[in-house]
Amino acid sequence: MISSLFRLKNCSLSEISCASLLSALTSNPSHLRELNLSDNFSQDCSERNLQFDFLESPHCRLETLRLKSCSLSEISCASLLSALKSNPSHLRELDLSDNFSQDCSERNLQFDFLESPHCRLETLRLWNCSLSEISCASLLSALKSNPSHLRELDLSHNKILNGSGTKLCDFLESPHCRLETLRLWSCSLSEISCASLLSALKSNPSHLRELDLSHNYSRDGSERNLQFDFLESPHCRLETLRLWRCSLSEISCASLVSALKSNPSHLRELDLSGNFLSSSDKNLLSDLKKSPDCRLKTLSLK
Repeated sequence: MISSLFRLKNCSLSEISCASLLSALTSNPSHLRELNLSDNFSQDCSERNLQFDFLESPHCRLETLRLKSCSLSEISCASLLSALKSNPSHLRELDLSDNFSQDCSERNLQFDFLESPHCRLETLRLWNCSLSEISCASLLSALKSNPSHLRELDLSHNKILNGSGTKLCDFLESPHCRLETLRLWSCSLSEISCASLLSALKSNPSHLRELDLSHNYSRDGSERNLQFDFLESPHCRLETLRLWRCSLSEISCASLVSALKSNPSHLRELDLSGNFLSSSDKNLLSDLKKSPDCRLKTLSLK
């Protein structure tokens, strides 16, 4: 009988070893609940073609699958997502982070399994996966049709351009969306995309606890005027807000400070490093931190 937990993180497994393991799981998939093969990257920097047929089995009950930094090829990722479409009901956490394309081309992947009413995925990490805009649009469109289960989404270091940015907003605006953590670090978000995202959060602010928009700076060097009205809502419970190097204008910073002043009791961490705050905004934030209603523990203004 296979153990319910199988962790082989950072074991320098060869492609043959990984393929042998996955093949063995095909013959006996019913007991495994967690599989972690993270950091088993290819030593020769080539991409790996692996098959995840065991996930298709109706007897597979896997709940956690972590494959961070495994040098997975586009074929491997497509095989995995296709297998999940056949059997989507048990998986709760999927981490494919840092499986970027070695030849720097973008990947077209389909996330149809997320559309299934049987899908109960709660955590999806796709940091640095070379996702194309088509892939991002497919993912966010699927989430819009089945928004109620996901709690954590990390799309950092993938390009979320205006088209897929609109679909992200549609997902966040859904009254059934229960997302608690959203990480979009270095996603090439335009000022329009950032503004739309913040506006979407205004219509459904009560569930999000962590928002990271860091390193979405303006490519042309201009400053961005953004409104942070969603923070003013009495239903907003955001605890962590990271806006490091976002080209925020003085108007944006003033909007943020004003919003926090209206609803200061939930935020625990605020990172505004690399933005141009005025002396008055810095003073207001320092005063806010001293307020008896403020729960801010970490404030970064470098």
